[in-house]
Amino acid sequence: MLPEYVWDAGVLEGNSFTFPEVKTLLEGVTVGGRKLSDQEQILNLADSSKYLVGLVKQGQFRLDKETCCSLNARVARNEALEWGHFRGEGTETSYTPDVALGERGRFTPLPTEREAARLNEVFTNGVRALQENVSNPFERASAFFLFGSLQQFFFDGNKRTSRFMMNGLLMTEGIDAISIPAVRATQFNSRMVDFYITRDATEMMAFVLDCHPEIARIRQLNPGLSVIKDAPSIHQFGLNDSMDTDARAHESQPTRNTVGNTSLDSSEPQQPLTKHPSTEEIQRNAAENWRRKYYEKKADIPAPAQESTRAKENAPEPGKVSYERAAGIDIDFDPER
Repeated sequence: MLPEYVWDAGVLEGNSFTFPEVKTLLEGVTVGGRKLSDQEQILNLADSSKYLVGLVKQGQFRLDKETCCSLNARVARNEALEWGHFRGEGTETSYTPDVALGERGRFTPLPTEREAARLNEVFTNGVRALQENVSNPFERASAFFLFGSLQQFFFDGNKRTSRFMMNGLLMTEGIDAISIPAVRATQFNSRMVDFYITRDATEMMAFVLDCHPEIARIRQLNPGLSVIKDAPSIHQFGLNDSMDTDARAHESQPTRNTVGNTSLDSSEPQQPLTKHPSTEEIQRNAAENWRRKYYEKKADIPAPAQESTRAKENAPEPGKVSYERAAGIDIDFDPER
């Protein structure tokens, strides 16, 4: 499933390559009319995927900084300002990237500082907490993905690196890797915006679980898992949409049940899956169509083309926010910018 995973990941980054073009490129044939930077990003994703699988097969994958940095060195090669080490551990010690949240503003992580002392402390404490306090492997893996995405340890490629780490944790436990389908990119981005603002991981973790290729079977065996009640009617906002949080809260009420073995809000009773027929339908479709849905996607609809942060001078000026709208599939923001 390498072409599918690489294409999905590319779409989430605003890469313009279509699925057939990704397959062609991975077969060693160049594709005309595409940016060299987009081509390199696809090849980096493929190289990172193969590297990760090799680590898992050889029993060398670890939830540690060294593994995380080695993956980022492949994911963000020639794309980020610097790659393969935390912000501040290289020559650049002052530029701090932030996360664009559309009309809901921007999220700024811990500042870049020489030697990255604070980032190293946060990483060490976070990993220790996950290893000591979270026994469920899926919960630990998805929590690390959100942890890495939030803290922005690297100048670029944070989501990609964190997803690779998540899948390394899952595969080490004998669990299938998770790919966020390109067709759900808008839902993914919308929920990530909510996560950056609220820091509540409940809905995002439930969404990641919902993207697992065996979700129907997982829910059958674990009826107490959180479900995404508003999945069919999720508000997929764009950068020019009104972002009235009160109105959005009126549209859908988030679920606060459990993910894995950890109760995220025990004050509300868990709702049985049978009370959400629309979600059941989504789960059945996921189980039936997962292996073949990639080949039914329209090859003539390109993924969105967005620029990622490739150099310090591309960073937005203080107090000034600029956005580009992508053609094709709607990608609402780029957390790596």
